[in-house]
Amino acid sequence: MTLTGWLLDIHEHAAEGVVIWLIGTDGERYRLRAQLPVTVYVAGSFQHLRQLWKYLSFQELDITLARVTRPDLFAGNLEVLAATLQNPVGARTAFFKWQHDFKHLTWYDADIPVPLRFAALHQVFPLAKVELVVDPNDWIKSITPLDSPWDLEPETPNMRTLKIHPDVDPARAVPQVITCQTPNKTIQLKLDPLRQFLVNFMAVLRREDPDILLTQYGDTWLFPLAREYCEEYEIDFFNPSRDPDLDMLQREARSYFTYGQTLYRGQQTYLFGRWHIDECNAMMYGDYGLAGVLEQARVTGLPVQEVARKSPGAGITALQIVKALQLNILIPYQKQQAETFKSARQLIAADRGGLVGPPIVGLHENVAEIDFVSMYPSIMVEYNISPETVGAHSQNATTIPELDIPIDLTREGFIPITLRPLVQKRVRLKQRMQGLDRRDYRYGLFKTRAQGLKWLLVVCFGYLGYKNARFGRIESHMAVTAYGRECLLRAKEAAEDLGYRVLYLYMDGLWVQKEGINPVNLQPLLDEILRRTKLPIALEGIYRWIAFLPSRVDARVPVANRYFGVFDDGRIKVRGLEVRRRDTPPWIFKIQTNILENLARMPDTSWFPALLPGLIRSLDARLAELSAFQVPVEDLVMTQTLSRELESYRVPSPAARAAIQLQRAGKNMRPGQRIRFVYTRNAVGVLAWDQHENLSPQMIDTARYRTLLMRAVHNVLQPFGVSEMVLENWLNSKAGYGAPVGVLPPGNQAIPLFAEI
Repeated sequence: MTLTGWLLDIHEHAAEGVVIWLIGTDGERYRLRAQLPVTVYVAGSFQHLRQLWKYLSFQELDITLARVTRPDLFAGNLEVLAATLQNPVGARTAFFKWQHDFKHLTWYDADIPVPLRFAALHQVFPLAKVELVVDPNDWIKSITPLDSPWDLEPETPNMRTLKIHPDVDPARAVPQVITCQTPNKTIQLKLDPLRQFLVNFMAVLRREDPDILLTQYGDTWLFPLAREYCEEYEIDFFNPSRDPDLDMLQREARSYFTYGQTLYRGQQTYLFGRWHIDECNAMMYGDYGLAGVLEQARVTGLPVQEVARKSPGAGITALQIVKALQLNILIPYQKQQAETFKSARQLIAADRGGLVGPPIVGLHENVAEIDFVSMYPSIMVEYNISPETVGAHSQNATTIPELDIPIDLTREGFIPITLRPLVQKRVRLKQRMQGLDRRDYRYGLFKTRAQGLKWLLVVCFGYLGYKNARFGRIESHMAVTAYGRECLLRAKEAAEDLGYRVLYLYMDGLWVQKEGINPVNLQPLLDEILRRTKLPIALEGIYRWIAFLPSRVDARVPVANRYFGVFDDGRIKVRGLEVRRRDTPPWIFKIQTNILENLARMPDTSWFPALLPGLIRSLDARLAELSAFQVPVEDLVMTQTLSRELESYRVPSPAARAAIQLQRAGKNMRPGQRIRFVYTRNAVGVLAWDQHENLSPQMIDTARYRTLLMRAVHNVLQPFGVSEMVLENWLNSKAGYGAPVGVLPPGNQAIPLFAEI
């Protein structure tokens, strides 16, 4: 028979090979089976390959051996041994044994996950719409894709979602009730007794049969608790997976170091036949939500549950693997290319990173921000930067600016081939957004999807120079930054040639100033920059005013990426302030946000004196509430990341001191985990928030929070000429109450100024 629908899940099955779950256009969910031969390629000397051939011939496996020619990205065409296993189950385990016994050989395509192999073979991806021909035993005979991962508005299925969350944070207290929500109903289940809860929970799953479980603390608390209870009492009826043959898969928590910071990935629970996403344990979920996760899964081929929990780097790796499989390019098991030798002079010229021109500190009006669209990926695509093209000599070659390294232009590189549709799709999504009203539901959907693609494009540059990237090479990474510096300088020169004052340069954007600036008269500048750089560039927005902040240590020194401003449409953009920091307590976050929102109501900076009296009165009231212990303790919670093992601290940070308290209470904290605490008056100076359920407000170190608040307020008022000393004097003497009130602009009279900070 023929079935039409959307691919939901692809996973291995010990007896059946590969199991496919389909959401049919008829609304049914189908469990199907498919064949998927797995081929591993091996290169080396003839003698060693002959030994491996004999070894594999005597293995008790359904294996086919052949001698074939395949292209290696760096070495060209190679004669390799192809070992094909008919059943993908156990293929990776077998490979690791072979690789251990034959370490002197070079292995390719050896550890590729089954979902990526399936995606490459059949040109499909998660939620791809397909037409399947299926035999009476549910074996798939053929697969025909009906859409593309690059479609802007693909047809999607009506998916069933079940949201699950406890009544309290399990880190602070023991939950009593679990709430299960569908779009149409809310079900509350008591956790005690736990056996009855498991029975009721499974009844809800059978009745609702969801495709997606969106949980809070499902990875790190709910499912581990259920698994532990079931093992202790030998309960076999609890299985939240839709596939009856497979139990949920759990992976251990781990800490790891990447991009200069320590990250922690909590324990994970994967289901089969349906998706499970823990919103509290998903790495980038807060940035682009479910829509962004699905978008990344579509373009990379990586399973949705993997995309939600891993960094975008895993997505870029998956995208490259799928493309390499489709092009029959050998995928090395381990990276083989080392950095070429460079003298000290060459290193100084090459290893410089992106260009940052310090901002002109102060308050500015009539300013436009223009940004290159996905600058570094666009450079890779436009200038053909790829590991195999950089440094390759040919008759049709160009030289990288500053580096004197050639780039082969006779062939399109593997990286440009991979990234081109990704860059084009994000540009098309941004173009569609420009034609929509912000109140249109599609605007928000396109925005989150574009954000998901943005993060893939951001990390693709880093992976080009990552030491373990299979298709990475540091010279390619250096080439991208060299072109980035050159293009930003060309953009600066174009702006100055057209009479603009350049206030700031930062990596892939520039801020320019000119009297009477607007989108229409700015277009010639965008066209000129495009002509000089060949890179797409767009107007981020025109500011009513923008403030570039100096260093906290020395007000004469400008600081990169520390500014705030208001666009013509009232949107606020902030970088480097407390509202952008994850360790800012909610109380300070709310106050600084409210100040920024009120400043955004000014048509121009001359209206600041009219806002000042209300600010001083409200700030004084907030400080009085703090001194009187009237601020809710939960609004004063700090959140910081534990950067190393507790034993490694010479002088424990506040987060480390709080982690020590948790450790003494039996809660072991690992590097990369976020520690919540409040500053207190006791000898230690902090109290772990997750240890104390009822913390007395009188224990709060109000002086410390007052200092943090005054710093946050001063950061916002400093560009308007308000120093820390003046601000303190106003609060102490109430002199600020006598400041000129002024008259609000027409239409704003009814807006309360700082009425509720």
